[in-house]
Amino acid sequence: MAPRNPNPTVAEDLLLLLFQPGSGTIAGENTLFYVLGGAVLADLALGEHVRTETGRMGSALVVAVEERPPADDLLRAGWDYVRPKPRGVQTVLAAIGPTLRGPVIDRLVERGDLSRSSRKTLGIFNTTALEEGPTERRAGLLDDVRAVLADGADPDPRTAALAALISGSGTLPQFDPVIPWTSPTITRAKELEQGNWGAGAAAEAVTRTVTATIINSVIVATTVLPQQ
Repeated sequence: MAPRNPNPTVAEDLLLLLFQPGSGTIAGENTLFYVLGGAVLADLALGEHVRTETGRMGSALVVAVEERPPADDLLRAGWDYVRPKPRGVQTVLAAIGPTLRGPVIDRLVERGDLSRSSRKTLGIFNTTALEEGPTERRAGLLDDVRAVLADGADPDPRTAALAALISGSGTLPQFDPVIPWTSPTITRAKELEQGNWGAGAAAEAVTRTVTATIINSVIVATTVLPQQ
């Protein structure tokens, strides 16, 4: 198995942002696996490990870039899934997403970004609760996303992807008032979903397009599919 990247993946940063310290819960838990799957694909796109192409019926297909396998084992699993043949984005999300929550949380705990504690419910049952760790990395990530969405800062590609994924997951209102739920914020978030990241996001246009395709597939998965 490929080694773990010492730097957090987009999926780790996304789950850390979605973690709500006040309640110990994760925002958007019901559709989290789609969103984490989208974060892995976005990471692969940002690293130019995958690209997208249009299928016969106009659907988006994910294609592995053969000469660019990722080093991180979490990303490698997603890359390995699409390597044999192009696959629909929705298919990839459904295939790789359900197994991500546990490993991503384990990584966040290992890094000290989250911690686990044992509690008793009803005075009888032992349960494990998540709490914010001592690193304060979540606060830094939240500041970066807020600056982009609320203060008009140009994002780096990674922050653009994180902000777009939060917006696409439907969880952005839960960050109010830290990230104000206002019309300008919503408008900016929608721009990021479409790959309109601004001049400061030094990513190739094709990478922005691929990431936007993935994020819009996440939106369909989290809003349309659960209602069907």
